[in-house]
Amino acid sequence: MSTLTITPQGPLRGTIRVPGDKSITHRALLASALAEGSATITGYCRGEDCLNTLHALQALGVDLEVETDRVRVRGKGLNGLTEPVQPLDCGNSGTGLRLLAGVLAGQPFFSVLTGDDSLRRRPMGRIVNPLRMMGVVIQGRKGGELAPLAIQGGALRGIEYQSPVSSAQIKSAVLFAGLFAEGETRFSEPLQSRDHTERMFRYLGIPLETDGCRVVLQGRPTYAVKDLSVPGDLSAAAFFLVGATLIPDSEVRIENVGLNPARTGLLDILGEMGADIRIVNPREESGEPVGDLVARTAPLRGVTIEAARVPKMIDEFPIFCVAAALAQGRTVVKGAEELRVKETDRIRSMAAELTTLNVPIQETPDGFILQGGASVKGGTCMSHGDHRVAMALAIAALTGDAPTTILDTGCIATSFPDFHDNLLELLTISH
Repeated sequence: MSTLTITPQGPLRGTIRVPGDKSITHRALLASALAEGSATITGYCRGEDCLNTLHALQALGVDLEVETDRVRVRGKGLNGLTEPVQPLDCGNSGTGLRLLAGVLAGQPFFSVLTGDDSLRRRPMGRIVNPLRMMGVVIQGRKGGELAPLAIQGGALRGIEYQSPVSSAQIKSAVLFAGLFAEGETRFSEPLQSRDHTERMFRYLGIPLETDGCRVVLQGRPTYAVKDLSVPGDLSAAAFFLVGATLIPDSEVRIENVGLNPARTGLLDILGEMGADIRIVNPREESGEPVGDLVARTAPLRGVTIEAARVPKMIDEFPIFCVAAALAQGRTVVKGAEELRVKETDRIRSMAAELTTLNVPIQETPDGFILQGGASVKGGTCMSHGDHRVAMALAIAALTGDAPTTILDTGCIATSFPDFHDNLLELLTISH
């Protein structure tokens, strides 16, 4: 089992870049594979999640030229994929499995999607149900609630689907399936989730209409292939933004970060808490807003987060917990029960590990109550096999009174293989 020992050692200072956005990379690979012609994706995420999607596309007959900072995709068109010989292993990636299910729903062949132990425990009925409504035959454990999923694709029909939960993965699975469907596909959700798929479809010329929480897609489009630039992942940048905010005398600049408004909830909340984080050099690339982020040390105060704000920061709650632990005053999070079905139960995992580090936190069914102003104590804690929990604990450890050892940190490679190197770079520059 891999471990990571963090010793508190002063401020974070310097300029870095973080990996390409994981969510956008999945979508860029799939959309390019279904286009006619060749496209280059620059800045893609090289974490294990995205590499598993890349390997799945190769198994489906897509020709890919992979370099360190770019991927050349020779698209096969909507009807050009071939039946895979073996099950497609998505590893730990819920995004990869769910979006691939949407693509495979429209293919006239049989395929199987699977993943690691964690992924096979995550809910899949939320995508299986609408895909079955579109006409695909899907079998899985517990009636299709759990992977592996066996998919017999074929002719699809457009549907009108109202999702019971706000989820970009559900929405994107339905929209990718909608590319193959006869007629219109209409999707709505209670609150607007991240809109990377909609932005990418528009950038590629795929006809769709959006109105807040509703999306309408015209089926069977033809669209031109385009090169795509993937910005840095805001979810990865969040660890260093919070670290710079909490650790005295820090100043960190993170270049070329994606600033999709549906993803910037943590920036909004940190601003309300008193953080000193600025956006500089704002621009747009491949349909996505991008900019550089500069964070300086600042005192934080507690805050209350209601359910309506959860979707815009759903992946940042582990590191937000760390910010709240060091803030003055009480922080309350409500309506975040979706955190219980991520790579791990992130409410339970963060409550357990922050308690180990002497942070007073109370778990609730849909969130937590945290009394800030904690003095973090060094010790030994667990990642629970969750990359975001592991990295959040590493930042918390930098504020502690003694070294902290985090167990089972191999999971960090899921999204951010160079996390420790980037952290050491910022610590080295500061000395």
